[in-house]
Amino acid sequence: MGKIQIAMVAKPVRRARFAWRAGAALMVGAVAALLTPAMADTGPRRIVSLNMCTDQLLLDLVPPERIAAVSYLGTDATLSAYAKELQQFKKLRGTAEEVLALEPDLIIAGEYTTGATVDLLRRVGQNVLIVPMATDFDGMRATVRQIAAAVGEVARGEEVLQHFDDRLRAARSTVASRPTALAYQVGSFVSGPESLLDAAMTAAGYRNLARELKLGAGGRLPLEQLLTSPPDLLVLANASDDFRTVLADNLRHPALQQAMRRRPSVHLPMPYWMCATPKIADAVEILASMKATGLAYHAPHHATVRAAERPQ
Repeated sequence: MGKIQIAMVAKPVRRARFAWRAGAALMVGAVAALLTPAMADTGPRRIVSLNMCTDQLLLDLVPPERIAAVSYLGTDATLSAYAKELQQFKKLRGTAEEVLALEPDLIIAGEYTTGATVDLLRRVGQNVLIVPMATDFDGMRATVRQIAAAVGEVARGEEVLQHFDDRLRAARSTVASRPTALAYQVGSFVSGPESLLDAAMTAAGYRNLARELKLGAGGRLPLEQLLTSPPDLLVLANASDDFRTVLADNLRHPALQQAMRRRPSVHLPMPYWMCATPKIADAVEILASMKATGLAYHAPHHATVRAAERPQ
């Protein structure tokens, strides 16, 4: 997973999506097979995570002494909401050799983790849990429960999800109207259906304008089209100074800067939405607070939210 997150606009076949969700409960039960008899009561004690997103989910579910190592991307503050907290662990580049040297009793990998590494680890008899990368809140809940079952922390998983749901309920705006919002990214990508930012904007009480626009290849929205059909709230999913390449020229364009002085906007750093973790509630709270105070459809305003300013 790189530093540039392209818009997740692909629409899976409805039948396939239903089957994935229907199988979530079966997945939770199936992971119990990963536990050896010695783990039955206490759960695995030397857990290795090979994915930035599972790094963060794991930290929510087990105490630090049960984590043997995490991915190096998990400690990147530009990508990870738990970068500081994950610094205490050994950081891996994802090779099978470095994983085996730690003698783990459970290895957690994302579905897009290096296939060769995962295949080799399985061939030598390692317990490997593959976690699908969710693109909505229901998928995130299923993922939390899957990992919680594998590490023997089912009750803790439910506590984490209850806290997440409580935050969503508390953030929900009582304003009946649903102003439009658009998450605009580096390279002129926007976040369409089946994306975490779409889920966050919807939960905060907005209509995702990307659902109503005709988008270009890969989910791109030309700057000209954005300026002629602007949303009530422009959500900058990347900051213009995050990338020093021409790919971010759309975020530095004078016309966009001028438009942002006239209309409300907010910058949500990548750690808010890069991974499907309960920390996405931070983004919902920020978006909902702007709607509740009328900033989404009144006086021009731009808010920049930095990682250090995240609601706790």
